[in-house]
Order: sequence, then structure tokens, then C-alpha cells
Amino acid sequence: MKDLDFMRLWDRYNLLLTQTQREISNLYFNCDLSLTEIAEEKACTKQGVSDCLNICRKKLEEYERKLHLCETYEVVAEALDHLKETCPERAEEIERISELLTNGNNGE
Repeated sequence: MKDLDFMRLWDRYNLLLTQTQREISNLYFNCDLSLTEIAEEKACTKQGVSDCLNICRKKLEEYERKLHLCETYEVVAEALDHLKETCPERAEEIERISELLTNGNNGE
């Protein structure tokens, strides 16, 4: 899985990972730390970090296969973009809805 795909899934499903999985995947993908740096910070092996990231990828892919949140979000986002083009007088309201979809996925 490409990093961008992983981050798209991570944005939707990270709360379903364990705290350790979230921390390690966040350090790797959002903080751009190396496996070695994460291993030092978490007091584990580089292989342990790598294994954790692989488990995270598999879990996130499984969640999407079962729940389809990313797929559904993309369809809704496209529909909102189309609606914004066809109803420019409602663009501000549609944009607020888009923001809720984007920012509201992690309990914010």
C-alpha cells in the first residue's frame, strides 16, 4: 500500500488501532521519523516497529473492506463538489458540510 493510501485510511480508522499502533504509525507517517528513531523512542527494536506498521496497514485495509468509509466519503465529496458547481448560491453551506465530513471523522 502506498503511503498516501495508508494516510487516507489512517485518517478514517486510526481510533480503531491500539494506542501503541496509533503512536508508532503517527510517528512514522505524520512526524516522518525513521524506523530507527521510532525504535529508540519507543524502546523497542527496528523490526518491532516495522512489524507494527505492517499490522496497522493490514488492519486499516480490513476496516475499509468491511466499513467502506473512505470509499463512501469520496462518493459524497464528489457529489458535494458537483452540487456546489450546479448551485453556486448554496456554495457556502455545501462547503460547511464538506468541512464537517473532513474534520468530523476523528471525533473533532
